[in-house]
Amino acid sequence: MASRPAPRTLEVIASQRVTPNMLRLTLGGPGLDGFPEGSAGGYVKLRLPQPGSDKPVVRTYTVRAQREAEIDVDFALHGHGATGVATAWALAAQPGDKIEIGGPGPAKPLPPGRDFYLLAGDMTALPAISVNIEALPADARGLAVIEVQSEADIPALACPHGVEMVWLVNPEPGAQPGLLAERLRDVAWPDGALYAWAASEFSAMRAMREYLRGERGLGPDALYISSYWKAGETEDNHKVIKREDAEAAG
Repeated sequence: MASRPAPRTLEVIASQRVTPNMLRLTLGGPGLDGFPEGSAGGYVKLRLPQPGSDKPVVRTYTVRAQREAEIDVDFALHGHGATGVATAWALAAQPGDKIEIGGPGPAKPLPPGRDFYLLAGDMTALPAISVNIEALPADARGLAVIEVQSEADIPALACPHGVEMVWLVNPEPGAQPGLLAERLRDVAWPDGALYAWAASEFSAMRAMREYLRGERGLGPDALYISSYWKAGETEDNHKVIKREDAEAAG
């Protein structure tokens, strides 16, 4: 088994509020030397200092973009007092600050050659969805259904003309777990070879999985689905719940 690479120490290069509820940190510095090319859409593990402990708190985030000497990492800001340790760190981060990261882990790209692509997710999945949409060929056909907190959170994406973007506004993330699945049920099911990619809050993921896998019968060759967080739970608790759910779902 290949050994896990040692963590890298990166420097905060810039901080930018991309939309009211999406913060982008650009990370780089000498620690990025040798970082694998093509890592956009993959993930890194942020190793955040924990007061009173030598053990860091580890949180997982998507690489939104990669350039020669830097990467972008986006943080969805849920507000309403729901600021986790990673979001709190990101909000306070200033150029020159240091952060240890692990990874990168592999991306979950859309497979080529499908007749139609169906994407769905909330703002935590928006970085990965954006990478996938921007990587599609110009003649791709599909639909993306994305939940955002406000109309001002809708980003400008380089999207193929044949991919329709549907934005659902929900000011309180996690409060309407059926929202994405309900909109997917309204979609006229396309003919041809379809691939669906979905990621969101845990309960919203389960509702989408019931439809896409349970009712539409999509198997692993036609469906990637995952939960990125669970309302009211820390990431550590979410990981346990997610693993138990995956085992029960088969």
